[in-house]
Parts: sequence; C-alpha cells; structure tokens
Amino acid sequence: MNRAESERLAALLENHGFISASRAEDASLVLINSCVVRQSAENRVVNQLMRLRHLKKSRPEIKIALTGCFVSSNLAEMHRKYPFVDYIFPAGSEPTFEDMADVSRYSLPKQAAISSGITIIQGCDNFCSYCIVPYRRGREKSRPVAAIEEEACNLVEGGARELILLGQNVDSYGHDLAEKPDLAMLLERINKIEGLERIRFLTNHPKDMSPGLVRAIARLEKVCKQLNLPVQSGDGEILKKMNRGYTLEHYRELLGQLRREVSGIAITTDIIVGFPGETPEQFGNTLQFLEEARFDAVHVAMYSPRPETLAFRKYADDVDPAEKARRRKLIEEVQGKIAGEINCRLVGQTFEVLVEGRKKGKWYGRSQSDKLVFFEHPDDQSGRLVPVKIEHSSPWFLRGSLIK
Repeated sequence: MNRAESERLAALLENHGFISASRAEDASLVLINSCVVRQSAENRVVNQLMRLRHLKKSRPEIKIALTGCFVSSNLAEMHRKYPFVDYIFPAGSEPTFEDMADVSRYSLPKQAAISSGITIIQGCDNFCSYCIVPYRRGREKSRPVAAIEEEACNLVEGGARELILLGQNVDSYGHDLAEKPDLAMLLERINKIEGLERIRFLTNHPKDMSPGLVRAIARLEKVCKQLNLPVQSGDGEILKKMNRGYTLEHYRELLGQLRREVSGIAITTDIIVGFPGETPEQFGNTLQFLEEARFDAVHVAMYSPRPETLAFRKYADDVDPAEKARRRKLIEEVQGKIAGEINCRLVGQTFEVLVEGRKKGKWYGRSQSDKLVFFEHPDDQSGRLVPVKIEHSSPWFLRGSLIK
C-alpha cells in the first residue's frame, strides 16, 4: 500500500509539471511517505528527516513534505517538532500543498507498472492490540466502486497487466458505503476489464473473510489462486491478547475451506514472535502450527511496541530482544524446510509467468501462485505472460526455461 501511495503521489507531482530527481540534494521538493509499523521503520523516518534538516540549512529554498503513518492526528505538534518540514498531511488524505490544490489525488501516470496497486479501503476497525494503523489511518473508509473501476481501467490502458487491490483490511470493503458492495462483487467487476490478466488483493483478516469471497476466488479466472492470510500466532492465549477476534479453530476451518474450494491455492501468512508474555511453550505452539498448516511462505517479525496501542499501554515488552531474534530465526528455519519441500514438487511443471523485469542477466516474474521464477532468454520479455518449465527449486524462488 505504501508503494502504491508513493506512486500516486509521484503521479500527482508529475501531472503538475514536476520531474523526478535522482537525489534529494538535486530536488526542489522532497516528499517522505513514512511507515512506523515497527520501531526500526520509525527510526529510519526520523533519520531521513534529520538528514533533510541538514540539507535545508544549506539549501533553504528546498521544500519538504511528510505523509504516511508517522504523521499523528496532532498536526500542530508535528509542525512544532519538525518546523523545517513545509507540508505535513495524514496518511491517505489529500495533500494540502497550495501548488497541488487543483489536481485530483487519483490522477494517474500515462505509463503504469506491469503490476500496479489500487487502494480500495483506508484505515481499520479491528484494533489488534499491537497495531498502530487505526490510530494513524483512522477507521475504515471505502472508495466508491465506480472510482476504483475507473482507476483500474486507466491503469490497464497505461500498461498494467496485474492489479493488486489494497487495504489494511480488504475483506471489510464496502460495509460503510450506502450500496453495501463487498469485495467479492468488486472482484467480479474488475474481472471483466479487457486487457487485464491478473487480480490479487491484500491484506486479509481471517475473521472478516466471507464464504462468498472464497467462492469468488475459486470462480473468477483472473483472480490469482494465492492468498496472504495472517495468523500472527499459533497459540490461542496469545491470539486473545493480540485482540485478533478469531480462534485457531476458526482459522483452521477457513484454511481447510480455502484448500477444498480453490484448487491448488498457495497460502502465505504473517507471524509475530516475542509478543508480551509469550512463553517458550506458547512459541512452541506456533512452530507446531506452522508444521501442521504448511504455508507456502511465512513473513515473520519480532514484536515492536507501538505507542498508542493497547499492547503498549497494557503489557510490558518482557521478551528479551535476543530471544525474539532466536525465535524469528527458528521460524525462518522451519519454514525454509517446508517451503523447500513444497517447491521441490513443482520441478517439471510448467507455469504461466508474468514477467516483471530483468536481474543479473535473467528475466524474472511471478506465477499465479506468487512463486518468484527466473529464466533466461535473449529477447525482451518484459510485461509478457510466458510459459516456463521449472527445472530447479529452492525455498525462495524457482528457475526454469521458457517453453516456445
């Protein structure tokens, strides 16, 4: 979502006559789109701001703009703390620079990325105890179906072959709109766009995924049979403390339903280790759950206390950082073994790959199941859908040859 928002903001500036600069030192305007999901991300934002403050001393004419989740609701305090920043606006809101007042936020670049994102809903109503999103992006607010369709058509016209529908919780899409559309209906509409090859969507919440959405994934030919479904912990008590709103039994049932109804679906998940009070036994339950669930990939993060959240206010961050790192490494090792076994079974099969670019002399792209695939070919394959026969596998990528 941050990448898609950055592209949108860049398009706004380009539509208003700005030209992209390769270095901040050469720019007349520098815009930071910030993330503070973990403390390390927030530290990088602060470091960047301090670098720009130093730059502004030598070049007072440079303008600095700041948006994203680093921006709190108290804008006056933000301006007091960072007086050298000229423009500050909350994540997902309209820019307030006078120079851009007459430009639509959703105007698009003429050339779209092969895989382009569209924000369909902002904010979140779930208030997971560790998450800062509702405090920085606010409650859920869906975009109208017509506006999303128009943007999708413009992106496809501009060269996009794959669209990723984005939101902090895409499964809640439409509940706040008068017509009460839902994500399944929106997927049906986007699926009809000519020239579009693939549709993905994220992030999902297990408690908000409906049976109708599962049926839509199975039925619609352009919707990729791949899903990120964050579980966050394999221990029931930790899930309660996280305020996730579902049990492991519910998650298991949903996982089973997806695998029964969507043939060949690839499912990935997110895990947080070292949540306050997580015992070695509770962490062991998570390892055991990963062995049972056998995800295609796991994105693992160490718990990072976020001011304003319930976990920050209620629980002590009592798991030692070294122990958090050890647990993260264990999950990576277990998941590496599982992913290696899953991917090994793909050798000899042929997959349609949407080519995104070239790296170290090889073309790369992703299969519909989101597997990263590399292959060699002398001709330009960028943006094409090509059949690739898999010859080599690893836990993290596949390698093969293009089939004529």
